Amino acid sequence: MILAGDIGGTKTNLALYEWTRERTEPIRLESFHSRDYSSLEEILQEFLEPPTPPVALDGAATAETGLVHETKESTERVTIAAACFGIAGPVIDNQSQTTNLPWVVDGAKIAKQFNIPRVQLLNDLESTAYGIAWLRLDELEVLNAGNPPKKRQALALIAAGTGLGEAILFWDGKSYRPMPSEGGHADFAPNNDQEIELLRYLRGQYLHVSYERILSGPGLHALYEFLRDTKKNEPTWLAEKVKAGNPAAEIAEAGLKGQADIAKQALDLFATIYGAEAGNLALKALALDGVYVGGGIAPKLITKLHDGTFMKAFTNKGRYKRLMTQMPVKVIMNQQTALLGAASVAAALSLAPTP
Repeated sequence: MILAGDIGGTKTNLALYEWTRERTEPIRLESFHSRDYSSLEEILQEFLEPPTPPVALDGAATAETGLVHETKESTERVTIAAACFGIAGPVIDNQSQTTNLPWVVDGAKIAKQFNIPRVQLLNDLESTAYGIAWLRLDELEVLNAGNPPKKRQALALIAAGTGLGEAILFWDGKSYRPMPSEGGHADFAPNNDQEIELLRYLRGQYLHVSYERILSGPGLHALYEFLRDTKKNEPTWLAEKVKAGNPAAEIAEAGLKGQADIAKQALDLFATIYGAEAGNLALKALALDGVYVGGGIAPKLITKLHDGTFMKAFTNKGRYKRLMTQMPVKVIMNQQTALLGAASVAAALSLAPTP
């Protein structure tokens, strides 16, 4: 049995697999609200603690209650050969201080506490990158078919969700090897007068304006507020919905349904900047084999990403426009890709010889 986890700022997904060499579906999968817990260990304790069935007073099951004796099998914790967790934050020496949570995750401590022989921590985008190899064609949406070279080169991965993650996958002669990064925290670079005004606006709130301040759930809300404060075109009904609900979700819904100009403009701005930064990453990685767009936001905005706004910004690289059009661009629709990648790494660890 192996354990895989996708640890994000909003939610934590954990799963148990009987995985060795081929992709399998999880035996058990649970999702937890990350901020409801003080540590990953607390979530693991809850997830791995075997349920205690009720016990009949007379020691036998009854037709009325269905109560049964507690059995040895039902109360024993499963034996885990290896575990891997994708963490939203930099991983150094198998430890990570999460970016959007007040947690410090330590692989060695988890291994000791839960008696797991091998525990590996990965950056969350590194985990997603490992998952790309296991995706099926029906789990991808093509934004640009491109024309990749016959000889394999490199891939790039960008993913907006609670934050913004970026990774590069290089071909080592046998497989694509993920290389994590914290590129989402690089300086935001405006491309036109409106984006220059956006930068000025955000500088009034943050000492450092990174791409993550824009390309994320909170970032979509920030774009909306920028438009609200500069264009003064926020309808009252939408203001009330944004205030009462999930701001990013309410803005996205209103924009996709064409219910409010300010929401449509926010989505236009978001898709434009997302495409531009995806193109920046593609150039830096020379990702001739393609760019994957992951994270929780892209599947929800897939109709917007298909309207050409994203790809127009992606290819708008001056003399390199022709090169950019040759790069395939695909959206990852499977929201468990990071978990899939973590599971594949844990499976490999479980098969490795004992040191």
